[in-house]
Amino acid sequence: MSAVLELRAVDHVYPDGSAGLRDCSMALGRGRRHGLLGANGAGKTTVLQHLNGLLRPTAGQLLLDGQAFDYGRAGLVELRRRVGLVFQNPERQLFSAQVEEDVSFGPLNLGLDDATVRERVAAALDAVGLRGHARRAVHHLSFGQKKRVCIAGVLAMEPEVLLLDEPMAGLDAPMQAELAALLDRLAARGVTVLLSTHDVDFAFRWADDIHVMAAGRCVASGPAAQLAAQTEVLRAAGQHPPLALTLHAELVKRGVLPPGPAPRSTDLLLEALRALPVLEYPGEINV
Repeated sequence: MSAVLELRAVDHVYPDGSAGLRDCSMALGRGRRHGLLGANGAGKTTVLQHLNGLLRPTAGQLLLDGQAFDYGRAGLVELRRRVGLVFQNPERQLFSAQVEEDVSFGPLNLGLDDATVRERVAAALDAVGLRGHARRAVHHLSFGQKKRVCIAGVLAMEPEVLLLDEPMAGLDAPMQAELAALLDRLAARGVTVLLSTHDVDFAFRWADDIHVMAAGRCVASGPAAQLAAQTEVLRAAGQHPPLALTLHAELVKRGVLPPGPAPRSTDLLLEALRALPVLEYPGEINV
């Protein structure tokens, strides 16, 4: 499978001398949903900023379409047109007074005509459920609404790759479900999606591929379905195994379920249990 973006043996040292990344390698398969797991300080945000060209490796390489990336002005403009980044804190990304103005900023900078910009802004606001808020002042929005405006601003650029830093943080459960459905629709259209998260259960049920960060390195990458073989790596990186995996292993051990691949969510695990015949015990049970 071809990688649209790849970090190859990347180090990054910040101006204060602290190491953000150490020999970090990671490849994003084109058109796939990627989950990025890791504890605070593991390097997740630093990885995202390298993939978008906001940071430049101290050592190692960023590859775009298999070619070493050129950090000249033209290369950076092209990278940021193709690769959109949504920050964890929306205040870092919002700078216009009105929602519609903020979402239109990127397309206008691409030199698109007014009609195309209006179409893109309307489609992006529709995608995040904020079409009715186009004329609202940004400072009147809730935290979750501001996050969705940031996502709309990136979607209006129609990127090939969408990077999201902790997008679920600060969103209630219905908003999280809506965002996951939006990301699924984008992936179905061929957009490559990478999101960082602390929620290993969400990553396990949603992602096609999972990358695990620890101490500035990507210590494991692979299909989410193979995460069952990586539980020790997860624990070493400060992550607990997905609940669906743990419950499935215990139910198999006790003979309740047959051996086989674990369901990717607790909902699917419940479906497997409900499909089993109900056992009837003769007589009364004395407690």
